[in-house]
Amino acid sequence: MLSQPAVANKATARSFPISLISLTVGAFAIGMTEFVIMGILPNVAEDLNVSIPAAGQLITMYALGVAVWAPILTLLTQKIPEKKLLCLLMGLFIIGNIAAVLSPNYAVLMTARLITALTHGTFFGVGAVIASKLVSPDRRAAAISMMMAGLTIANIIGVPLGTYIGQNWGWRASFGTIAVVGVVTLIGIMIFIPQLKQGKVASMSQQIKALTSPRLLTFLTIGVFGNAGLFAIFTYITPLLVNVTGFEEHSVTWILILFGFGVTIGNLIGGRLADWKLMPSILGIYFTICVILVIFNFTMYNPITAVITIFLWGGASFAVFSGMQVRTMSLAKSAPALASTASHSAGNLGNAVGAFVGGMVITHLSLNALPWVGALLVAVALGLGFVCYFWDKRVPEEA
Repeated sequence: MLSQPAVANKATARSFPISLISLTVGAFAIGMTEFVIMGILPNVAEDLNVSIPAAGQLITMYALGVAVWAPILTLLTQKIPEKKLLCLLMGLFIIGNIAAVLSPNYAVLMTARLITALTHGTFFGVGAVIASKLVSPDRRAAAISMMMAGLTIANIIGVPLGTYIGQNWGWRASFGTIAVVGVVTLIGIMIFIPQLKQGKVASMSQQIKALTSPRLLTFLTIGVFGNAGLFAIFTYITPLLVNVTGFEEHSVTWILILFGFGVTIGNLIGGRLADWKLMPSILGIYFTICVILVIFNFTMYNPITAVITIFLWGGASFAVFSGMQVRTMSLAKSAPALASTASHSAGNLGNAVGAFVGGMVITHLSLNALPWVGALLVAVALGLGFVCYFWDKRVPEEA
């Protein structure tokens, strides 16, 4: 068994230990189960004899499940050692996906989706804490970004692969494939993740107090508006590219894969930037996103410039996530796992808000207005970021 100092020394010599790969594969599996449903939605609706909108609720309820239940589950499992908790979460994830494979009707499938949603936020929250312990302190954001890379790679490889499997062998085969990836992850965690020394666990009341501090809540709100700006556009990217830019619908898949490459590259670069200068990099990235979305208002009418802008937008949008995670954890030193989990809950809340706002914009304005609205939402996140930055300058951070 490796002690924590031994792990730290090993991490200093080798920035990214192999144990991080287990977290990356787990993030890949979770990303695949979250997003693959979008590609096989018609298959699910037809097989279970429900409407497309009803099948779409499988996506909505998953996001709400993450947003609501992740912090609660993290609180309830706070005394479980981190490695054991990861194993339990991945076991629950496997059960949820097997239940999806065996679902005889819509209600059971919805229940299976909610089971897997329970594991999402807590896995990333606890995983971020473990990832930050596996490396030296100056590599924490880069380690978290490596774990998060699994989520971005899922959009490039996992979702298209899962969609292909579902369309050719049935949607149940897609969830079966995800369950297999979950088993591989569980084995990797059991073999490669060391037994890290767990510090004194704060009481539930102390953790809730840390989570409800004004400074942390303000910072979490940044994530809500930032993600809302992303999903106000991304949710409706297909009709935007087809009806405004002029692409054929079948071309959108390849554009989204390119977006995924941008996301992956940006995620890794963002981790390094956050390790260099944390808050300045977060503010700089949000400013960059605002500029890109303003430019998108003019480039979306040309196929070439639209694709270039979408690639850059994907990179910038995900470059901020690891830095946000590290800063959130540092703002709640007595409850880092809960804070990290809450960060994912805030992000999923932003996803839902963004999709709703985007729908309202299309209804009352037009598709063309989406980039302006997205830029405005991200500008609010940037403004709150400056509030937090100057707050840190003027008021010493709580211990």
